[in-house]
Amino acid sequence: MNMKSIMIATLLVGLIGLFIGIVLGIASEKFKVVVDEKEQKIRSVLPGNNCGACGYPGCDGLAHAIAQGEAPSNQCPVGGNEVGAKIASILGQQAQVSTRYTAFVKCKGTCDKVTPVSDYSGIKDCLSAALVPGKGGKMCTSGCIGLGSCVQACDFNAIHIINGIAVVDKEKCKGCQKCMEACPNHLIEMVPYDAIHRVQCNSHDKGPVVTKSCQSGCIGCRLCTRVCPNGAITVDDFLAHIDYSKCTNCGACVEKCPRKVIQ
Repeated sequence: MNMKSIMIATLLVGLIGLFIGIVLGIASEKFKVVVDEKEQKIRSVLPGNNCGACGYPGCDGLAHAIAQGEAPSNQCPVGGNEVGAKIASILGQQAQVSTRYTAFVKCKGTCDKVTPVSDYSGIKDCLSAALVPGKGGKMCTSGCIGLGSCVQACDFNAIHIINGIAVVDKEKCKGCQKCMEACPNHLIEMVPYDAIHRVQCNSHDKGPVVTKSCQSGCIGCRLCTRVCPNGAITVDDFLAHIDYSKCTNCGACVEKCPRKVIQ
């Protein structure tokens, strides 16, 4: 190969590179995505768990919704009021105070309280055990299976299996609701962080059935509804439920409950 051929090849490579550079430059301008600076700042203060508890597809989706005015500044339950205040500051708004919620397991059927009917030897996972007749070996099939699917789902180490049932550490709980989705018996609910009294049962069976299967189950006797001065407790389908918007934490229901189901 002579010098002339080398020069021609070098020139061609340079021209091709120049052409590609021009095309890429034009394409980057034509198809560039304009990023909202405000949205970027909001995203930077969000916790980044991408749990979906806010109702949007991850923190990016929430940041976009807040920047567009489609969601309030305190929409993130994991970040709570602290993150909400930071976002409000970015938006130039007054911070909104929201009620903090925490997960609560509606079961008091510990190993010493619930009646066993079989020995479960399958996969140590609640979702798997729920597919087997008997759901893990306890007579009450509405309560906590106790194999820890909720524990595995929690990103904050806020829930543990203690004496056969899941127990939430409300100081660590961020209200992301992942444990709710992981529980096949749907016995985890979100309650106000400040709520003192909670019904620790999920069974809708009639009283005699509950009495036989668990020493701490709700029998639907309605004694709690009769003593509540604010009408905050109702019994629906043999199970008591507290309306926290009406509850004043007077404790009358706790004293009256014969099964000590109300915490």
